[in-house]
Amino acid sequence: MKTITITRITFLSLSLVLFFLFLPAFKSTQSESVQEPPKLQNPITVDYIKKNLKKSTPRLVLTPAIEKNLRNRLKTDPVVQNYYRAMKIEASEIIKRPELERVVVGRRLLSTSREMLRRMTILGMIYRIDGDREALNKIDRELKAVCGFQDWNPSHFLDVAEMSLAVAIAIDWTGHALPAKTVEMAKNALIEKGLIPSETKMNFNSTNNWNQVCNGGMIAASIAIAEKDPELAAKTIKKSLDGMPNALKQYIPDGVYPEGATYWDYGTSFSCVTSSILTSAFGTDFGLSDYPGFLQSAIFKMLMVAPSGYYFNFADCGDRTSRHGDIVLAWFAQKTGNSIFLEKDKFLLPVENYGGLSRLAGIGLIWLSQFEEKTYTPLPINWMGDGTNPVVVFRGGKDDKYKYYFGGKGGRANLSHGNMDAGTFIFELNDVRWVIDPGNQDYNTLEQAGFDLWNQTQNSPRWTLLTKGNHGHSNLTVNNSRFKVDASARIIDFKDGEKPEALIDLTPLYNGKVNSAIRKFIKDSDHSITIEDKVVLNDSTTSITWALMTTAEVIPTSDGANLMKDNKYLNLKINSPAGVRVSTIMLDPPPLVFDKRIEGIKRIEIRIPAYIVTDKKLTINVRLSAPEQDTK
Repeated sequence: MKTITITRITFLSLSLVLFFLFLPAFKSTQSESVQEPPKLQNPITVDYIKKNLKKSTPRLVLTPAIEKNLRNRLKTDPVVQNYYRAMKIEASEIIKRPELERVVVGRRLLSTSREMLRRMTILGMIYRIDGDREALNKIDRELKAVCGFQDWNPSHFLDVAEMSLAVAIAIDWTGHALPAKTVEMAKNALIEKGLIPSETKMNFNSTNNWNQVCNGGMIAASIAIAEKDPELAAKTIKKSLDGMPNALKQYIPDGVYPEGATYWDYGTSFSCVTSSILTSAFGTDFGLSDYPGFLQSAIFKMLMVAPSGYYFNFADCGDRTSRHGDIVLAWFAQKTGNSIFLEKDKFLLPVENYGGLSRLAGIGLIWLSQFEEKTYTPLPINWMGDGTNPVVVFRGGKDDKYKYYFGGKGGRANLSHGNMDAGTFIFELNDVRWVIDPGNQDYNTLEQAGFDLWNQTQNSPRWTLLTKGNHGHSNLTVNNSRFKVDASARIIDFKDGEKPEALIDLTPLYNGKVNSAIRKFIKDSDHSITIEDKVVLNDSTTSITWALMTTAEVIPTSDGANLMKDNKYLNLKINSPAGVRVSTIMLDPPPLVFDKRIEGIKRIEIRIPAYIVTDKKLTINVRLSAPEQDTK
């Protein structure tokens, strides 16, 4: 097999078509050191705003030309028509509900802010398209309610950001028809409860999803009040454009979002909204959508979904993707013209099966209406994405009868929403997830109990949790110790082909307890995966523990175990070292009162004491395979 490498292309404007074109032939196996992230264009001054900001409304995502196109697509496009029908059903329910109240749950007003955003994008769009007076009146009442809150909870600034976007969208889309007093009240609230608190309560330069959400909300608020206070608007937008690259650099080089797939949804959705807002208001997004790795991140997101619909749920990721179409991917579809990103079949589901729509539904309808197919480029079968939390994916081919999916990763723990999960993997065959990740758990419950969840130091209680520490993942542990919290495991080699491989250097995780530890993932057939660990011990090494997390029934054998679930089977065979057996540790109920309970979860372990390794060189080779299917 051939090792595939690439020389990085560093210019900003890299089209997604070219990315796909070169992907099969070139691949990187090493992150570049990015000391300073590329900057966005930032000409913002008061004078620039006065000269270049679109004077009339709507100008936040929606413009008269975009609305005209949307109305035309509502006549002809089944996807747009169906999504709008679902929005109308949801709007009728929203209108019946009482106005929102300032309900803080734990330290968050976030659920209220998010519901306000959902209501405003849906009701605002229904009013614009149908002229629905009930929707307009409901918007008026909701604006008066939330703008009358004492504040929007600036101590947890995500709450302010989402509320600011909601209020800005509402008055931009419907302000011409609202009472003047309501619009004035809303603009004052955007200034007093959003923009002024941002100067002291918001970190414009954070490196995670907060950056994307908070800067997006403040840009929307600034545009909404730009005529009222152009100095404040210019100062805020300038700070946001300077600050956003600190989060956008996380996509470099291949689009892997280090916080996992569901936080990709969150952070990326707000960057997409911000791009659309800037483009509709100024005619440019100042280079946001061309940022290195950003467009490619849609590939990452799609590859994180296994055939079962469940995610490769590393970091603080949720369990599965939505049953209806992905609105964030729809932005990438309209931006690139690549129909692989438009989940058409899901968008065409009967509206009664939709369930709750995204809080960006009204904006998403616009993105759907802007899609024009230019290309269809299938996702890669085998893929490695580099970055601060690198991942590798092996999938089944076109005629895959096993529904094969494997995901493995490197990375480090002290990332935003990070876990001690470097070296871990998940594995699906035949509609069964045989190797699992324990996933995320409710933050508020832990916080209210006084648990120190967000401390990411080496001795933090965070790492005692099954979902967060290395003992809850399918990896390699030395001396039964925690991983070194700031140590990074890199994917050092990747080989494509019929039997793809990936090599991860785990050595830094063990902080000198071994001389080296290299994990190799090998897809050796269409119904198996082999995990091979080569470890060089030293005098500090006392034990090595190989672990696999599963919810299947485990039946030990002389050379491994048979796993059974849903009347299907998977064989775990220990090829080396000879003479070792598996142990099964039941984790339901979990070991700690704060742990997430997962029905039937257990850890399969292969425990190897250092004294049995005579030359200090240990190879652990384990193959997971399903019975071969009859293809006759």
